Amino acid sequence: MAFLVLFSTFSFTVEKHYCGDFLIDVSYTGKAYNCGMDMEAKALAKKKNCCKDEIQKIEGQDELQLSSIDKISFEKQQFLTVFIFTYNDLFSEFSTEKNLQKAFPPPDIDLDYQVNYQTFLI
Repeated sequence: MAFLVLFSTFSFTVEKHYCGDFLIDVSYTGKAYNCGMDMEAKALAKKKNCCKDEIQKIEGQDELQLSSIDKISFEKQQFLTVFIFTYNDLFSEFSTEKNLQKAFPPPDIDLDYQVNYQTFLI
């Protein structure tokens, strides 16, 4: 859709060069290639030139029609607001914090009781 709007606003020129009845060159960006058979001004008065250039200008759209919020009826405005709120709620993430641990690590022991009481297993 954006490409269509962008393309409709461009203006460009198509230039064609004919030598006799044959199309020699077509240019969309600049001047069309000349076949080299241009006649001088003196010769043009005596004989008709066989070459001709044809230029087509394709005008783009200058103004875009912008829709205003004032043109939307009250019922449509209600529908849009309800739709936007419900659509946003569909994709909201709810985080639940459940820290379930499968293995509990042993508690840290401040004192080494075996050394304090000097009880060792043999």
